[in-house]
Order: sequence, then C-alpha cells, then structure tokens
Amino acid sequence: MELRETPQAPALRFQVLGPVQAWLDGRPLSLGSPQQQAVLTTLLLHSGRPVTTQDLVDALWGDRPPTQAVAALRTYVSRLRSVIEPRREVRRPAELLVSVADGYALRIPGESLDLAVFERLSGEAAAARASGDKREAHRLLAQALDLFSGRPLTGVPGPYAEAQRLRLAERQVAAAEELCAAALDIGLHAEIVGDLNNLTAEHPLRERLRELLMLALYRCGRQAEALGVYTDTRKLLIEELGVEPGAGLSAMHTRILAADPELVLPVAPARAAREDGPAAPPPPAQLPADVSDFSGRSELVSDLSAVLMNATGQAVVVTSLAGIGGVGKTTLAVHVAHRVRCEFPDGQLYVDLRGAGASPADPVVVLGDFLHALGVTDAPDSLDQRAALYRSLLANRRMLILLDNARDADQIQPLIPGVSGCAVLATSRSRLADIPGAQLFDVEELTPAEALALFSAIVGEHRVLAEPEAAMKVVTACGFLPLAVRIAAARLASRPRWSVSDLASRLADQRRRLDELQLGNLAVETTIGLGYGQLSPAEARAFRLLALIDSPDVPLAAAAALLGVDERTAEDLAEALVEANMLECFTPGRYRYHDLLRLYAQRQNERIGDAEEQERAVLRLLDLLIPTVRNAAQVIEPDDPLPELLTPLTSPGLGLPTSRAAGDWLRTEGSLLLSAVEAAAGGPGALQRAAVDLLNYLFSIDPDPTRGPRVLPVLQAMGEDAQRRGDSAGIARVYFALGTLQSITSDFHGSEQSFRRSLDHQTADEPTVLLLATANMLGVILSVGNRPAEALPFLEQGRAINRQVGTSIGEARIVSNMARVQHRLGMIETAVQSAGEGVAAARASDNGPLLAQTLYQLGVVLSTAEAVPHLREAHQLFRSQQNALWEGYALARLASALLAAEQPAEAAEAAGESLAIGQDMGSAYCQGLANAALGEALLALAQPARGLACLREAHAIFTRLGVPEASPVADLISRQHTEPVPSPPAP
Repeated sequence: MELRETPQAPALRFQVLGPVQAWLDGRPLSLGSPQQQAVLTTLLLHSGRPVTTQDLVDALWGDRPPTQAVAALRTYVSRLRSVIEPRREVRRPAELLVSVADGYALRIPGESLDLAVFERLSGEAAAARASGDKREAHRLLAQALDLFSGRPLTGVPGPYAEAQRLRLAERQVAAAEELCAAALDIGLHAEIVGDLNNLTAEHPLRERLRELLMLALYRCGRQAEALGVYTDTRKLLIEELGVEPGAGLSAMHTRILAADPELVLPVAPARAAREDGPAAPPPPAQLPADVSDFSGRSELVSDLSAVLMNATGQAVVVTSLAGIGGVGKTTLAVHVAHRVRCEFPDGQLYVDLRGAGASPADPVVVLGDFLHALGVTDAPDSLDQRAALYRSLLANRRMLILLDNARDADQIQPLIPGVSGCAVLATSRSRLADIPGAQLFDVEELTPAEALALFSAIVGEHRVLAEPEAAMKVVTACGFLPLAVRIAAARLASRPRWSVSDLASRLADQRRRLDELQLGNLAVETTIGLGYGQLSPAEARAFRLLALIDSPDVPLAAAAALLGVDERTAEDLAEALVEANMLECFTPGRYRYHDLLRLYAQRQNERIGDAEEQERAVLRLLDLLIPTVRNAAQVIEPDDPLPELLTPLTSPGLGLPTSRAAGDWLRTEGSLLLSAVEAAAGGPGALQRAAVDLLNYLFSIDPDPTRGPRVLPVLQAMGEDAQRRGDSAGIARVYFALGTLQSITSDFHGSEQSFRRSLDHQTADEPTVLLLATANMLGVILSVGNRPAEALPFLEQGRAINRQVGTSIGEARIVSNMARVQHRLGMIETAVQSAGEGVAAARASDNGPLLAQTLYQLGVVLSTAEAVPHLREAHQLFRSQQNALWEGYALARLASALLAAEQPAEAAEAAGESLAIGQDMGSAYCQGLANAALGEALLALAQPARGLACLREAHAIFTRLGVPEASPVADLISRQHTEPVPSPPAP
C-alpha cells in the first residue's frame, strides 16, 4: 500500500512491505529492473549503514555472480542515483546514495521508509498496551499492519531479499497476532473470527493464533467450535510434529471446558423490553450463506466492518459497494454482513434487487416482503405508506439491511431506514453517489496472491504447488476476477485428469477465453452482458469502439478520435461507462478496460460486424497520432525532413511545445501507438498505409529495439499485403520501415535486404526524402558490415538528393556517415575532417540529436584518447534525450577511448553501464561492443578470467551478427595464449 500523503510526509518515500516502490513529491518513481530493485532493497534495509560492494554482489547473486557483477552493480547504483536525485547536476556528488569506502550507503530520514514507520507504530502499540490503553494499542497496530500491501519485497531477486522476505513476513504475522489479541482486549471478538480463521489457515502450526481463535469463538457463544479448534490443532501437531499442544493452548482448552467466567468480557445490559402486546415474531435472519473459501480483501473487510459497527450516530449508516460484474461484490457483502451480524440483534434483512437484469425488483414489492418479515400481515398498498410503516417499525431496532444488486439510487432510497441504529449495505454495478451521506467503496479485482489463494482453495493446494507458474497463468488469464477464477477452478476440480497447464493453455487463446469461462449456469460472458445491456446506444457504441485498440489505457484525445466526437462528449461517454463499471479510470483523462471486459467488447464488435465503422474509427485515431508524432519530430529534431506521407491528414495533431513534452508524450503513449498499428494491420490498404506512415515517423525519432518482437511480424505481414495489392509506394515504405527496425534490432543482413527492396520500388530519378533516407541508411548498413566501397556510392547518392530536397541538417548527417566509410577505407585524415565538419554543422543548428550523432561519429573515427571528450559529450546528450540505445553505444565507444587513454578502471565502469543498457534493450550489437571493451579493460586490470569471458561473449555476438569487430576481438583472445577461438560459420 502506498504511504498516504500528508502535509508532513517526506518528499522521498520508499515501500518494502509489498512490491518495492518509491515516490518523490507524491510521484511514483521507476526503479528499473528487479536486480536494480534488489540493490535498492539491500541499502534500504541496512538503515543508512554502509554496505560493501562484495556484500551487495552476494546479496544479489549469492555464490554465483556473473562475470560483470561489479560493473553491473555500479550501473544499478548510477541509475538509482539518477532516479532518486533527478535534479542533481552532472558530476556533483550524490547526497542520498553515497559512496562509502568500498561500498555504498543510502541516507534518508527514517520516516521515508514504510518499514521504519511500521516499527515505530508497533513499538508505540506495545507501550500503549503495557500502560493499559488497549484501544490505542489496537488502533496503532491496525495502522501498522495497514502499511503492508502484499508479500514484502515482491519480485525482488537474490538470497538477501529472500531472507529478508521471510523475516518481514514473520513480523507481519506476529503483528497480526498482536492485533487480534488487542481486539479481544476491547471486545471485538465477533469481528476477528474471520481474520483468525484466515490466519490459522495460512499458519496452521502457530499455536498462539489457535488460542486466540478459541477465545474469540467462545466469546461469540460458539463453544463447540472453540473446542473443535483445539481437537483439530492437537491432531495436526501430533501428525506433523509428533508433539502435544503447548501450555497456552492446553490451558485455554481447560478453561473453556470449565466455563471460566474470566474468559467472558462484561457486556452492556440488554435493552428494556418493549411494551406488552402480541408476541413478536423471531428476528429476521435473511442473510444468504457465507462462502467457506472466501479469500483476500482483508483491508476492505476490516474497513467495511468498522463502518457498519459504528452505526450509532445521528443518521443511518449507508454503505455502497460498486464494481464490475463478477468482481465479488455480493460475496464480499454477505461475508461482511455475517461478520458483523452480532452487532444487529434485531435481525438482518436481505433482497436481490436484480438491478443488472431486464426486470429489476419493484421497491413496493420489496417493502411488502420486508414488512411481512417484520410481522406485518396486512401491509398498505402505496409505496409511500409502506415506506413510512417500514421506517416506523425500524425506529427502535438495530438491524442490518443488505440490498444486493441495486440498479440505481431511486430503487433503494425507499428501503433506507429513517433513524440511526440501523445500517444499510448495498451492492451495485454503478456508483450510488447520489445517496446522501452514503460511504462508497470500489471493489476491484483480487491481487495475484488473493486470486491464487481462491484458486487453491477450490482445486486443492497440492495441484497449485505442483504447477505454480501454470496456476499464475490461469488466474492472470482470468484477470484476477473472482467469478472467472471460481469458474476456472471449478472446471479444473471437476476434471481430475486435467493438469493446471491444460487449463492454462485453453485460456491462453483470447478468442475462446470467454467460452472457456463458463460452467453450468455460471458464465463470465453472461455476467458482463447484463451490464452491457443497461447501456444506452451511444454508451454501447463507445464501449465497443474503444476496445478496437488493445492498449493498456486510452487517453481522452484518442477516445474522442475513435468515437468521432469532441473531447467533452467523449469524456461524458467514458465517464458514463466508468459509472456503470464497464470502464476504469485511475488517472483523470485516461481510461482502461478490465481484460475480460475488453474481450467482451471485441466480441461484440465481431457480432455486430460493422467493419466500415470500425475501420473509420481506427483511421480517425491514426489521423490524430501521425501528425502528433510529426509534431514531436519537429521539436526534437528541428528542420530535419521526414519521409513523404501516403496518408492525407485532416488533423493538426496534439501540440507538443518542447522536446521534453514530446519525449514524455512518446514514452507515455508508446503502447497506444503500437496498438493503433496492430489494429490497422488487419484492415484495408488505406489503414495499412497510415500505419506504415506512423511507424516511419516514430522510428526516425525513437529507436527502441524492444519494439522488435511486436512490430516485426506486423510489418512483414503488411509487406506481403502491399505486394498482393500491387501497391508499389506502399511496398517502398513498408520495407523502409522494416529495414530501419531491423537495423535497430541488430539484424544487419535483414536490414540490407529490406532497404534494397525498398529502393527497387522507388524511382531513382525522382528525388524524395524517402529515397534520400533509404540511400543513407543502406550506406550505413553496408559500412557496419565492413563493405565501405559498396557503401560510399549510396551515401553520395543520398548527399546529392539532399541538396535537392533536404536541408543542412541532412548534409551534416550524411557527411558524418561518410566519415565512418572513409575511416574503413583507411582515409583517416579525411575521415576526421569529415566528422569534424559534421559536428560543426550540427552545432550551428538547433538539433540536439544530430549533434549527439555527429559527436559519436567523430569519437569513433578518432579511435584514440582524443575521442574521450567528444564521446563524453555525446553520451550526456543521448542520456538527456533519453535515447537509451545510443547511450549504450556511446558508453561502449567511450570505454574503448578510455582504454586508449590508459584509464582501464573508468573504461570498465563505462563498459559495464553499456552492457546493462544493451541487456535491458535487447540490443546484441550494443552488448557485443560493451563486452569487447569490458573484456579488454578487465585484462588491463589484471582480471584475466573475467576479461576473457567477456571477450569470448563479444566474439560470439559479433560472429553471429556478421560484423568485422569479430576479427580484432579474436586477435586479442589469441594473444592471451589460451585455447583457440572457435570459428562458427558466418550467418
């Protein structure tokens, strides 16, 4: 759980009592890879004390560290410093994550860490209990446990994290034990029976929990159950451990058998009897049965119970639960109602209002049933008269009314008592915000751990323990929706020959998932359909069309484009869907589906079959995204011409006034952009052309190799479609985009083929920006493959075209690329001169990315210590532009230059950072460059074993890629007098 924001809250806050998270000024921070989080965790849990480098390596990798462990560790520390001190100037010493001797320390205020807050609250609770203030002890312990948001250090790897995870989990259970004891001290025995049942199920051998459960049951008048707990525990202890129960549990058993009066707390005197009259009927007890496998939601159960039990103020307590169909509102409400029913001695009323169906219950009829349950045999006819009599009968009673599945506030308003003492618990798919004074609770899907617990309770824990990964796949496919998890588990439980993996594979097919999630009269699709059936035609259309884009969320501007309306109308429609719990909105102006609701919406699109409307919607979205990416390109790389579009645009796109705003937009909407491309890829030619236009613009300013697995098959399929259509212009652009992506993902052979194919469909004597870009990129790829004589004509062609259609920006870029070719041809002085001209032209422009690229090229052709300042500047520019791929390249080249400057320690650090970036980005070429430089640096630092391991890895990568860097690495390995280097066949 995120630490709550208060005026005194520290600006920088960390969470370890759950998934490791951090916030700066209330804004969540990205903490990087799991290994990087493990470094942060280790430092946090040492409470400001120094941790040596070796201890950190041991904490992350134990006795099997990788060859580049220390370098990787330095990279993680460097990145963490940038994250937690984003305003720190370059070269200025860190103030929080500081270097101390041979290690590091993280110096933050104690209250910045949730664990420190937990320890403080626990200590204060112990002091309060010792002084006799039992209610304060209970409050402080509840507050302390509220800081846990799941399993401590979730997902953090390494032996240290695993040991600390066990320690913190033990602290959590011990605190929960103390909280239950404090609750018993103040008479909350009925409220904690459910919690103790869950705790004893999770920790069956903790005798103290069993002892507290026996006492709670005994005080609830459930003596037989209390004694049964002892019998079950004794049997378990004998079978599992071969021991008898301890002194505390045995003493509790004896005292219950003896009906020890000290076990019972004093109770308040009963209310005075009513006036003499006809014998009253027994108090109604209409609650449905509670489920035996209720799982999770402990915080929500506790909060709801507290609200309902405090129904003693001036007004009746009305509590409303809202959530999507199948999220478990009714199950939760019934569970909580049973938990607190002892607080309502005059009875409990229940009704299913059928609000999600076609014929919701009439309040007149419901009131008649309630009055009958209260002893009225001849109820008046009108709604107003029945409501008045109902309020009169409840005026002197303490009753709980559970109104399940309400349609809206109008339906339940007549069913709310008129005075305090009673409590109303309502469930609805809509938020009943227009009920005065109602306390609203949103019921969300289960956490992964809660979903697994429910799944295990139904199918059997042994099946889940045998296939834990498959079980997680199942509950993930269910979207952690309780109804879906329950159906999937019930299907598996009824099929003993199925494995969990069998079920997971059936659910993996998204097109059939809803069909798989049905059993008997239970079906997820039917449940969602009830909510869909309540939507207006405009809302139903919006629900369908927004699902055309398979993005994690949809911003308002994109929603308006998909729906073909202005943003205000789109917001009204989206908010109506949020109110109906058919959409979710966790950030203002951004909307998302639950996974199963998205599948349902997509199925409705298929059933309605209005392909033309769906295609128009996607085209409208692309008409927004393409000019917005163009606007981003124009502020990131001013005056740099972009390839000509195939798609006529009608929208100016979103305004992005600065390069920072453009970069932020690209990162935020990256998934939306790719989802729009995927939605268009299966459409007609006009949609595919627009998708390729979008990709060509995107690749020009944001080279990200991690897109490869998702986009490569889409581009290949669109290329085949363009060929079938005979769309020559489309083919040229598809293969230019494909070649660009292949170059980014280090597939240089494939990139060359794609660029040549693109050139085949362009007219050589018609100068265009696309032809310029294709010739330039093909020249670069041939140069990378050490074919400079072939590369030079293409670069010269590009230079000639640039003089007709380009700008000085294009000239500087091509001259820099030509410098690399000249260097490979042995024209060293000419290469250095050309690269210098490129840098000078870039400095004269206002184009930061171009300056970074030209500085990089100058650094590469210098190949000496002179390159260091140029590559340092290039690295800083790439980093400030958040161009991670080229930051990795620049660091690798900087490491080589530092070696030439006889600075091997600094070279090793730069190469280690480059390697970490290459691994994160999945860039083989970057990893090869980094391993080569790191290996050579380690040799210079007298670490031959690690150095040779890095060099062999670099040689293998370069050989696989077919690039000339393999040869010098092989020579370096041979000079170390080791075994010969294998010569795998060229790719």
